[in-house]
Amino acid sequence: MNKRNFELLGSFTILYIEDEADLLKHTTSVLEDFVKKIYPVQTIDEALEIVQNEKIDVIIADIHLKYSNGLDFLRTVKNNLELEIPSIVTTAFTDTEYLLDAIKLRVDNYIIKPVNIKELLNSLHDVLLPKIQAKEIERSYNIIKTISAVTDSKQVEIIRFIIKNLDNDNMLNYSYSEIMEQVDVSKPTVIKLFKQLGDQGILTKIQNKKYLFDETKLPLPENA
Repeated sequence: MNKRNFELLGSFTILYIEDEADLLKHTTSVLEDFVKKIYPVQTIDEALEIVQNEKIDVIIADIHLKYSNGLDFLRTVKNNLELEIPSIVTTAFTDTEYLLDAIKLRVDNYIIKPVNIKELLNSLHDVLLPKIQAKEIERSYNIIKTISAVTDSKQVEIIRFIIKNLDNDNMLNYSYSEIMEQVDVSKPTVIKLFKQLGDQGILTKIQNKKYLFDETKLPLPENA
């Protein structure tokens, strides 16, 4: 299997349920270096509050909690809240009954404790891969739609650079000169394209070296 790129986890939010305080603290301290945000909790009540009020991309839940069961929580999320959130369960036991319950709930992965961080990161990557691929497909489609509005080959290279370097808030944080260092184009070409995209509302200057990319203003391809 190809080496996984854990940097791709940086745009996702995790809910982590573990009632062992030391394990929760240790694992959280490692994961927060890789993901956008992690909500570490020890109880189902805390987890329910977060999952109903925050956008969660994946849930990591211990099965054997002090006063409850992680699988019961996942069942509530799926059946009562009607939320489809990828999930990974951890357990110190290889209990067949719980494993069958996890399969019925379509849990995405099952990790035996003590949790190996590398294994957990690999699991997170694999579970989130469909979302990662969907984002890449969406950005590629945005490139196609934007390219349909221009014809100059140099402009196309700049647009590819813009799409590739947008942050999670669709902001581009580059100056003209910084773009010219990365793409072999002249300053007039960059200025012309930015003005063209600005006139269409696709790229709006917020402040120096900071532009908002508004994909809702992209022109549709002619055959869309």
